[in-house]
Amino acid sequence: MKNPMRTALGRVRATVLGWLLPSGGGGAGTVIHVSGAVLTDQKLLRLSTVWACTRLISETIATLPLGMNERTATGKRAAPDHWLHRIIHAQPNADSTASVFWEAVVAAMLLRDGANAEKLMIGPRIVGLKFLAPNRLTLTRRSDGSKEYRYTEENGTQRIIPNDRIWHIPGFSLDGKNGVSVIEYGAQVFGNALAADEAAGKTFKTGLLQTLYYKVEKWLTPEQRQEFKKEYVGSVERGEVPVLEGGIDVGAVGINPADAQLLESRGFSVEEICRWFRVPPWMVGHTEKSTSWGTGIEQQMIGFLTFTLGPWLRRIEQSIVKDLLSPAERQRYYPKFAVEGLLRADTAGRAAFYAAMVNNGILTRDEVRELEDREPMGGNAAVLTVQSAMTTLDSIGTATELQQVRAAMRNLLGFEDDSKG
Repeated sequence: MKNPMRTALGRVRATVLGWLLPSGGGGAGTVIHVSGAVLTDQKLLRLSTVWACTRLISETIATLPLGMNERTATGKRAAPDHWLHRIIHAQPNADSTASVFWEAVVAAMLLRDGANAEKLMIGPRIVGLKFLAPNRLTLTRRSDGSKEYRYTEENGTQRIIPNDRIWHIPGFSLDGKNGVSVIEYGAQVFGNALAADEAAGKTFKTGLLQTLYYKVEKWLTPEQRQEFKKEYVGSVERGEVPVLEGGIDVGAVGINPADAQLLESRGFSVEEICRWFRVPPWMVGHTEKSTSWGTGIEQQMIGFLTFTLGPWLRRIEQSIVKDLLSPAERQRYYPKFAVEGLLRADTAGRAAFYAAMVNNGILTRDEVRELEDREPMGGNAAVLTVQSAMTTLDSIGTATELQQVRAAMRNLLGFEDDSKG
């Protein structure tokens, strides 16, 4: 018979070891909660809030255009001809599109200590990137202290990947070098949420009934006990109406769901998980409380971009510069996510913004058409213009001012010269 105290100490020891010991290139993938539940990234994704938060952040980042840009003597411009642009913008490898690739990368960064990808190379040149599933990648140390990565393919074959071909994007870091595992540090929050879900599932399975016991007035023989279990035990839980005879009684053990505040605790778990991922609850369908991120959808999107997506976008951009570009290229080229699409206002808001930008000579009409995915018109539409009707108060009534007014009136009425006016 197992010693309960020894079992409990074993669970605590396993939890501590899981927090302290690294578990390969993909970070710790398994942690034991104090309740005894084994937590993995796959099990966490069965929580609807974790699934929604992970999908929201990873899919949003994956659909943002990412491309290379160039610093020139006259300013900055897009660099679609750079060799890395096609890889990070359209297709990292033969089997994946850019959106699917970045989706997997960001999800690994959210749930693990970071993401890993293999640099596909021809000679010294990078020609592609391949995402490495964290649960199939292991990291070991050789006797000389160098790293060795071993990856298991989908068909079960294993291969060793040289350290210089591994591109690691760390997640949130505490030491400035390695990311920390979300599963490890969030074990308490996620474990409690899983326990609440399991308790709710058990409660609804038994028709909102508590654990029952059966009371019999006298001792039963082994044969009577077997017959009793067969006929009575479980019948109430199954919704049947038992016939209680011979002094049999049914009672409840434990706290009823209302007293345990089961629904309230599940709602609190949603808010706790959203707080962990820094996602406003309304964005995952939890609308019980209002948000303090602004009243308009544009203001809320600015908050989501600034506080939630911004750190992840910057981390990816800087990792590309550090690990995929040569020292000479870093001085001239840089990657950039285009986030303007997230900040698009409604039709009236966009019209007011475009009018201000065009009238003040900041954007041309063709640049506005490009932002609206329309074909450029060319000619004067590609020229910067400003409103020239504004003047100073002391110049009102002067000959120059009168000439400008008369010219404006002639143009408005369609006259070519003064003789027609």
